[in-house]
Amino acid sequence: MSETALPKDDVQPVFDAPVETPPPAEVQRRGNGLAIVALLLGAAGVAVGGWGVWQVRHLQANNQQQLSQVQALNDQAQSLKLNEQRLTARLEQMPAADELEARSRLVAQLQGDQQRLNQRLETVLGASRKDWRLAEAEHLLRLASLRLSALQDISSAQALVQGADEILREQNDPGSFAAREQVAKTLVALRSTEQPDRTGLFLRLGALRDQVINLTELAPEYKDRGGSLLGLTADGDGASRWAQWWDQISHYIRIDFNADKNVRPLLAGQSLSQVRLALSLALEQAQWAALNGQAAVYTQALAEARDVLKGNFNPDNPQSKVMFEQVGELSKQPVTVVTPDLTGTLSAVQGYLERRNVNAEDSVKPMAKPAARTEQEATP
Repeated sequence: MSETALPKDDVQPVFDAPVETPPPAEVQRRGNGLAIVALLLGAAGVAVGGWGVWQVRHLQANNQQQLSQVQALNDQAQSLKLNEQRLTARLEQMPAADELEARSRLVAQLQGDQQRLNQRLETVLGASRKDWRLAEAEHLLRLASLRLSALQDISSAQALVQGADEILREQNDPGSFAAREQVAKTLVALRSTEQPDRTGLFLRLGALRDQVINLTELAPEYKDRGGSLLGLTADGDGASRWAQWWDQISHYIRIDFNADKNVRPLLAGQSLSQVRLALSLALEQAQWAALNGQAAVYTQALAEARDVLKGNFNPDNPQSKVMFEQVGELSKQPVTVVTPDLTGTLSAVQGYLERRNVNAEDSVKPMAKPAARTEQEATP
């Protein structure tokens, strides 16, 4: 509505009916309230729409998960079905209940027969093991006798006899008393016998052989102490030639004022090598005799070594004197020993084995006779 502007003089008041107009503040409040309500309704609609979209997506995810579970269950059902088919095929292949019962009876009978066979086998093998052990004891005694007779080895023979005694003790048989008595006597005899130290003698003789090369000064040699003609004459004098000649021959000529002593000639280089070789060979022969227990050869070899030292070397020389004393000391050492005789012990063990075998045969014969009788009675 628009009103034309009129001059104040021409405007006349119009007296119409009064129109009720709401106040401006109330109108503004109503407009704000409507706007708020509209906003709330819009927000609620948006929320409802979002919640609906979320619910749709959630339902779709659950649907997919349920589909996958259904597929897995179908796969499991297929595998179970295949397993059931296989089990059914195996059950069809299995024998019937009567046949299974018959087979179980056969298995039980077979187990009983196997147990009886095992018992018989253990009985037979037990007897055979004892026989083997006793044969081993006899063999150990034979080896001990051989070691004593051939090498005079007391320690090895003692160990072998001890092993035989342990085997006899394992038998726990009163019939082996006599054999064990002989074995005990042999052990006492072996333990009371002293073993010679052949290895020590061999090493000591080897050390003496190494010292043979040092035996060089066989007799006292002339040494110029200032009293010869060389010290009395000048270098330009004519007598110097005589002094040189006298100095050379002084190595070959000695003047000994003790004529009662045994004067030996000096050895040249080749003779000295021969003497050393003879002495070394004598000591080497003594070494071999010491290892092999040859008392006669050992004594003879050391006697030859003493003769070589005494006949070719000066006894006043410290080296030859010490070697002569050591050779004499070694010649007194024993290389052989009187070993006990194992013949009686071996015979006692062999007699025990023979008696045991005879008793075993006698025990088997009565068991065989009733079996033969039952077979004869069974035959018409």
